[in-house]
Amino acid sequence: MTEEPVYLDYQASTPLDPRVREVMLPWFGEKFGNPHSNDHVHGWSAEEAVETARTEVASLIGARPREIIFTSGATEANNLAIKGVARALRGKRDHVLTCVTEHKCVLESCHRLEREGMRVTYLPVEQNGLLDLNRLEDALDEQTALVSIMAANNEIGVLQPMTDIAALCKKVGARLHSDAAQAVAKIPINVNKIGLDLLSISSHKIYGPMGIGALYIRQKPKVPIEPLMDGGGQERGLRSGTVPVPLTVGFGACCAIAAAELPKEAERLLQLRSRFLDRIKRALNDIHLHGDLEQRIPGNLNLSFANIDAQDLMMRLSRVSVSTGSACSTATVQASHVLQSLGVEQRLLHNAIRVGFGRFTTEAEVDFAVDEIANAVISLRQSTQVYESVV
Repeated sequence: MTEEPVYLDYQASTPLDPRVREVMLPWFGEKFGNPHSNDHVHGWSAEEAVETARTEVASLIGARPREIIFTSGATEANNLAIKGVARALRGKRDHVLTCVTEHKCVLESCHRLEREGMRVTYLPVEQNGLLDLNRLEDALDEQTALVSIMAANNEIGVLQPMTDIAALCKKVGARLHSDAAQAVAKIPINVNKIGLDLLSISSHKIYGPMGIGALYIRQKPKVPIEPLMDGGGQERGLRSGTVPVPLTVGFGACCAIAAAELPKEAERLLQLRSRFLDRIKRALNDIHLHGDLEQRIPGNLNLSFANIDAQDLMMRLSRVSVSTGSACSTATVQASHVLQSLGVEQRLLHNAIRVGFGRFTTEAEVDFAVDEIANAVISLRQSTQVYESVV
């Protein structure tokens, strides 16, 4: 192994693929035009690059290029989808429906709508992290403007049955949005086959640059939506501001690579995940897997190790980078709202870690990480036993 720590936090962020970096580099130097400048070749060239990227993003999810709106990332895309649709339909439909295990930006957007007078329903999940479709059907009504359900959970990787959810939404005329930041490029997604009206994507989750994402918005039938910001009316009036060409070009490139490599890479990640899980189970007892193992993105595990504290474990893993939960909620050390929603026992809430495998993970790194984690857990458990015997 090298001196560099093994990176196994691919749900937090992914490394920039060298092929993506290569495509981006000219746009940091000799290519610098504003894509909204229509009077000269520099602007035309930049616009062409942006539109090429738009096509690449659209192709990955089975959409049309005009249905892709570039944003600063999935958080902005989620905000635009949820607030934009709810506000556009205010007075006609005043109900929004989501799930308790959603990303914080979705939950906080819904809390904002509640303060604005909207009625919001937060659906519970089963112990495996999956929605009960009967509960969803019962909660839907003719006043439901929008349903927002993430395709893959950012902590436990569980995949929701989006096609079935879309069919239920269609019955009452509710629009369906999905935060797919953790699902796009991990599993095949076709917005038309699923029946999605809106979908959020993040570039840095799929080996592209940070600071760029997209919102898919169905055009036929057209989804009513209001912008969050006022300005020059870029992105069909829905996201004012100059589109950052280098980031957009990189985003398009990473989507094109993902489209070409997805099936083979998904199978490889499944093998790495199985290798890790088999070996860690042989090395340790009292391990608890959170979330359904089958309905799950291939590169994710969320595990609790009884009789330790995850923060103590992190302190001992200087050569392995894993996380204790969502990287987007690190301001406070609290029990994961996702694990709490699954009904995880109190004794296991504070000792869970998320292990994420990705494009550059090797078998040797998996084996090294298992050894490091197992040794750290054994040491912590022994320390706890010594402390308890002294006390």
